[in-house]
Amino acid sequence: MGKGKLQKFAEMRTLSNVYECPARDIEEKDFRRLPLLKQEQFAGKWHTVFGNSNPIVLELGCGKGEYTVGLARRYPEKNFIGVDIKGARMWTGAKQANEQGINNAAFLRTNIEMITQFFCEDEVSEIWLTFSDPQMKKPTKRLTHSGFLDRYRLILREDGLIHLKTDSRFLYTYTLELLRANSIVPLVATDDLYGILSACSNETSAGSRQLPDLDIRTYYEQMWLDRGLTIKYLRFSLPRGKALIEPDVEIEPDEYRSYGREKK
Repeated sequence: MGKGKLQKFAEMRTLSNVYECPARDIEEKDFRRLPLLKQEQFAGKWHTVFGNSNPIVLELGCGKGEYTVGLARRYPEKNFIGVDIKGARMWTGAKQANEQGINNAAFLRTNIEMITQFFCEDEVSEIWLTFSDPQMKKPTKRLTHSGFLDRYRLILREDGLIHLKTDSRFLYTYTLELLRANSIVPLVATDDLYGILSACSNETSAGSRQLPDLDIRTYYEQMWLDRGLTIKYLRFSLPRGKALIEPDVEIEPDEYRSYGREKK
């Protein structure tokens, strides 16, 4: 591990808005960083962290935390939690929120597979998936796989929303097909987000009211935009009870993801 990463990990442990509990720590019963909370007190107790009962919004696979911080800045009446296992990346958003006094933003470093251990039923209002790895060769690792969606609906309110913002046509198409296979009609679906936002630039238009908060750009989003790629967006809710099934379709891979980052 590089010296820079070690320094960031060390600083993460000093930030009051960061909570760490990776899978290996749960297995070893070694909770190195759980200020205010013990592991068994996480689910249903986030109001203790924020000091209020405002709605909770998650950014899963938050990376540098741009959406977590950006949304928290816009909506002080909501609480936002960025979740990721990559602590060196998360440090960027956690440090920014801490330095700017954005008290409704927190960060949880853990494995997303374990998300139901940290939130209870109906505790979460919305989930954002921003530029997740499409995991073209590992279906069960996709953050919109039915196994993950089953986890999400255990913690989401009945009217809770899931937002997927992605450069990946593969992940966008896969998720659309999964929704179709389960008779779920997306609330919003577009394969050219900024084309629609441009057309809806008039603030009084119905389109602009339907697509709020989508102008926040992450590090990875800007990288893909610089390559000339379009950004895709899905918003949907999940039904309760009915078992989710996987789509039985062949989806063309994203060829550009095999390029070196310096290539177009």
